[in-house]
Amino acid sequence: MGPGRLFPSRSAVLARRVAGAALLLGIANHSGAPVLRSGGLRPPAFRPSLPTPEQAPSAATAQDRVPGSLAETLAHAQQLIERRDLAAARSELTGALGAYPRDPGLRNLLGVVEAQQGDYRKAEADFKIAIAAGSRFTGAYLNLGRLYQENAAKDPRALKKGLEVYRRLLDFEPENVEATYQSAVLLGRLASFQASLDRLSRLPAEDQQRAQALSVRCADYAGLGETARAEGAAARLLAREDLAEADVLSILPVLESHKRDDLEGRLLEGLAERKLASPATLNRLGLHYERRGRLDQARQTLERVAELEPNSVATLLELARVANQQKDNKGALGYLAHARDIEPANASVHFFFGMVSVEENLAQEAYTSLKKAVSLDPANAYYNYAMGAVAVGRDDPREAIPYFQKYCELKPQDPRGRFALGAAYFYSHDYERARQKLEAAARAPETASGAHFFLGRIANQEGDLAEAVRELRLALDGDPNYADAHAELGRVRLNRKEYSLAEKDLLRALKIDPNNYTANLNLMILYQRTKDPRAEAQAGRFEEVKKRRAERAKEFLRTIEVRPY
Repeated sequence: MGPGRLFPSRSAVLARRVAGAALLLGIANHSGAPVLRSGGLRPPAFRPSLPTPEQAPSAATAQDRVPGSLAETLAHAQQLIERRDLAAARSELTGALGAYPRDPGLRNLLGVVEAQQGDYRKAEADFKIAIAAGSRFTGAYLNLGRLYQENAAKDPRALKKGLEVYRRLLDFEPENVEATYQSAVLLGRLASFQASLDRLSRLPAEDQQRAQALSVRCADYAGLGETARAEGAAARLLAREDLAEADVLSILPVLESHKRDDLEGRLLEGLAERKLASPATLNRLGLHYERRGRLDQARQTLERVAELEPNSVATLLELARVANQQKDNKGALGYLAHARDIEPANASVHFFFGMVSVEENLAQEAYTSLKKAVSLDPANAYYNYAMGAVAVGRDDPREAIPYFQKYCELKPQDPRGRFALGAAYFYSHDYERARQKLEAAARAPETASGAHFFLGRIANQEGDLAEAVRELRLALDGDPNYADAHAELGRVRLNRKEYSLAEKDLLRALKIDPNNYTANLNLMILYQRTKDPRAEAQAGRFEEVKKRRAERAKEFLRTIEVRPY
């Protein structure tokens, strides 16, 4: 069941030395195309073999006329390849081209060298010459087919060309197991799922039950929407002793494109249970659990990855993201602190740390981390926005202005930048500049409510209470559940001594947001002013709310989706 026929002749010794030597490294180790594994059938990624005399009689005759010279060149080139001295091997082989320009064995071996050096077009040309010179040179056909499979990203026609190469090989060697299997693989990748199944059925019965064949069968059934059969093939695949990680990973694109997330998870879990999953595959399983909302399992799995790769910042960021979704912000900060120690110049780590610190009301930590993120990546619009959102809540809100200005510079079409800048001017008591920016932001639907809210606050500060009420009502027309607008309207009513209306607006704000600072403060003032017996309890409630005072940054971050991941 080998890939090509062994041949007796004076060149048989060389053939065995070349084809039977240690498998070539490099391309084999980075191959994207599967190789059908079985006890005696385990061909290398590229076959540095020679044709038989029947495959290329002219080459054999030429070798006989110049005894040993070509054989010695090929043998020495093989040794150089095994030592990874590809440049020397290439020099040796190209030097022989003058005497043997169309020798199929030489061209095939030169193609192997060029493939390993990443020279797709030259390797393709040499394998084609080898095939043309030895029309039934099995090894050259298989090499060319695999070259196409491994370069599908470079050549959009590569998969179809590879399929045609295998078809031509099967025309003269219909029992070739490797060509049959690779044809099935390519048909599946080309979404010809039924044709792929048909090709699998031509494999010997024993080979059809191997893990690799079951893997392709599982993908084909999934592609055809035959759920029960896909699940049955998956079960048989996971039970095979010859199961390898690549058998699962190779079919995940098909499962994903056909929305078989459940089957993907089952196969990944099977690899993990069999201890066949690499850290990268465990990571993929963890992300699968996260997508499915199984956050505890996601975190446990990603923790295993972190144990295997303790210096992986990417894994620590994923763990922080899952912990954040679990509302375990202290845990998230722990992962991020570790990541920060590993990569102190990674701006995204500092940014994520800062954003979680905002959620935890750790104002100084948020400020320090976001400032560092901006210093490392000053052209990141969202880092600037987040830094401005935190700075505006500090002692001098004017510090926020240059960060929002930078955001506006980087994203001039986004009205949310103008809104944030206008609000920063408001907190800096620069009402004229604030009004200019906010009036512009009020004309954009996504910022209209927020802009009217701040325009109402400006009017209230300037004593124009009627205008304040008008602007705040416009804010609530756009967003009836805008707690801050209800709270500010209650404050205006309080200033106008409309106590009943003020209480109604303030209670409405607290129904939406029980921890709203402005609403709690002004409800306390209202009760104290009206000698309401609830004043003492409300004063106690306000003291609790004061301890959570990092609301201004959150107010800004709600305006725009600034996500740490």
